[in-house]
Amino acid sequence: MPKAVAVKGNVLSYKGSAYLRQRLVLAVLSGKSVKIEDIRKYDIDPGIQEFEVNLVRLLDKVTNGSYIKLDETGTSLFFQPGMIHGGTIEHDCSLDRSIGYYLEVLILLAPFCKNPLHVTLKGVTNNKIDPSVDHIKASVLPVLRKFMLNDEGLELKILKRGMRPLGGGEVVFKCPIQNQLNPVHILNQGKVKRIRGTAYAVRVSPTMANRMVEAAKGVLLKFIPDVFVTTDHCRGKQSGNSPGFGIHLVAETTEGVFYSAEAISNLVAEDKEPSVAEDVGVTAAQRLLIEIYQGGCVDSVAQSIACVFMTLGQKNVSRIIVGSLTDYTIAFLRNIRDFFGITFKVDYYIEEDSNPEEQEGAPKISLICIGAGYTNLNKRYL
Repeated sequence: MPKAVAVKGNVLSYKGSAYLRQRLVLAVLSGKSVKIEDIRKYDIDPGIQEFEVNLVRLLDKVTNGSYIKLDETGTSLFFQPGMIHGGTIEHDCSLDRSIGYYLEVLILLAPFCKNPLHVTLKGVTNNKIDPSVDHIKASVLPVLRKFMLNDEGLELKILKRGMRPLGGGEVVFKCPIQNQLNPVHILNQGKVKRIRGTAYAVRVSPTMANRMVEAAKGVLLKFIPDVFVTTDHCRGKQSGNSPGFGIHLVAETTEGVFYSAEAISNLVAEDKEPSVAEDVGVTAAQRLLIEIYQGGCVDSVAQSIACVFMTLGQKNVSRIIVGSLTDYTIAFLRNIRDFFGITFKVDYYIEEDSNPEEQEGAPKISLICIGAGYTNLNKRYL
């Protein structure tokens, strides 16, 4: 991965399109400008993609006073962030990516807005690339609550479901503003006590949802008796513009840790074989079991969110235990070092008075850092 190079003052320079979203959101939080060159320079379709332009427009709506410069070829982007303003926003997301792609950015910025964030996002709610809105609601928001002093008003609602390729989904996200974030010590993942989930069918037969539920329960009931999966057959205006079906599962532990997994049907327009409902249900159940095996106090999607909030916490030690680090989280740790100068101590975690060979699940990772003492300078004091 190319290393960041200080160009002038608070400007960081990168090459390539990798992890562009991470660098933009960290630029907003740190107040440092970023210049990204050679974006897909040698690809058949060079330059910044439509969904990335859409993300930049969303950041422009959330902030006040940002300066954005994109060259004619689209291969060079300069972004100078402004103040995180927040407020009431409506945004039409690109149909190439899920609403979750944009929602992850908003979750990182929302606590530090000048005004409480109330955003309505329209587009695709579920796809195979990004975490779905269900996934973020089930496993990411609980992690955000652990860092917040006051989580009253934190809410994520799915008003309409929208599948690829035409979308039509609608989501409302609300988040209160914070002065500072809490340092955390989350070391105990607990034991899985129950599994819940939702199977949804959009513009297809309701029996698809029932078949997915039965298939998923057939796998999960072999391991735990408390499994309950509801069905959501979207009708009329709530069904979006394209047909599809999928299932989202979440396991809750005795310590309030949530692991999520999901699977959705194939898009026939992409020349793939039509999905069988039973296969989708079994796939989601198997993915959930893998998440449980990986363990940790956050699931794989929430790892990067937790790392950023640990960085932005008070000048105190924060520690969290996670499963195997994802490539996305590793890249985030490197970018955090570039923008905030914060380095994490990463080590294998072994429980006290336990034999490493007898430890349940996959090896665990301990992440430790001292927060940057980040304060919400945008907050309005009445």
